[in-house]
Amino acid sequence: MSASSQVAQEAAAQFRQNFDALRAEIGKVVVGAESVVEAVLTCLLCGGHALVEGVPGVGKTLLVRTLAECLRLKFSRIQATPDLMPADITGGTVFAETDSGPPQLQFRPGPIFAQVVLADEINRATPKTQSAMLEAMQELAVTVGGKRHQIEPPFMVLATQNPLEMEGTYPLPEAQLDRFFFKIKVPFPGREEIAGILERTTGQLRPTVSPVLGAADILAMQGTVRQVPVADAVRDYAIGLVLDTHPERAQSPEITRQHVRYGASPRGVQALILGGKVRALLDGRFALARADIDAHLRKALRHRLVLNFEGEAAGLSPEDVLDKIKQGSK
Repeated sequence: MSASSQVAQEAAAQFRQNFDALRAEIGKVVVGAESVVEAVLTCLLCGGHALVEGVPGVGKTLLVRTLAECLRLKFSRIQATPDLMPADITGGTVFAETDSGPPQLQFRPGPIFAQVVLADEINRATPKTQSAMLEAMQELAVTVGGKRHQIEPPFMVLATQNPLEMEGTYPLPEAQLDRFFFKIKVPFPGREEIAGILERTTGQLRPTVSPVLGAADILAMQGTVRQVPVADAVRDYAIGLVLDTHPERAQSPEITRQHVRYGASPRGVQALILGGKVRALLDGRFALARADIDAHLRKALRHRLVLNFEGEAAGLSPEDVLDKIKQGSK
């Protein structure tokens, strides 16, 4: 084995060890939902953001808060409401007293200047306020008063939303949805999981967690993900899946041409490739396979696909279209 291969294998082993430690620590508080936890951690280690959707009471906010407690990173929470203003997120310039001389304008950062940001019930904020997060999510920076302020990496926004309640909500625009690496749906817990929740929340002892990883660990793991090689055939397979979501292409499947209005963007391919790399590392492989791409197809593209009227009238979901596309690509 060459020296470079030895280094890569050691990095992959350290990656799995850190991942397992973080997942186990979160599991002390969060009952079940293993696939959801793994998806959120995948977003973190790919440098992406996560949109977590589920009905009330399934532990969306608990998961995000527990993740923050397991990391030695700065955490902040934004509770979205209709009267929330952009400056409540980004911060702004104010007159502040100085030790000597008259008051001066100073920038006071808002809650977006953290490393793990919980945007709770993000669809309750108005579109103007939602857009205040776009620059930060894409460029790790915020421009206020003509001055650009950098955000310290690693940086991750975890937004939650309730799919049931529509009154007083503002659906996220496609431009903002596209900035989320994954859209993760939290299923309702089963009988055994509910029993575990009751045991941890209604007894005398409440589970606690401790920080297991810091910023340097997360950045190193993100670097390991980027080092995983991708064969041309696997890369072309991921590209083909995304191209097949575009109805204007004559080569796209019939279900796409008939029922899809807009297809996924290039960010969808990035999410498939990077998410697949994490899965390969967790499986002990330092190479990407088609199965790694397929495993993240729904999470990476469901929010990047817009159905047309015919698709909605037929009762289709983006997942239905993606499943058909995957079947046709085999």
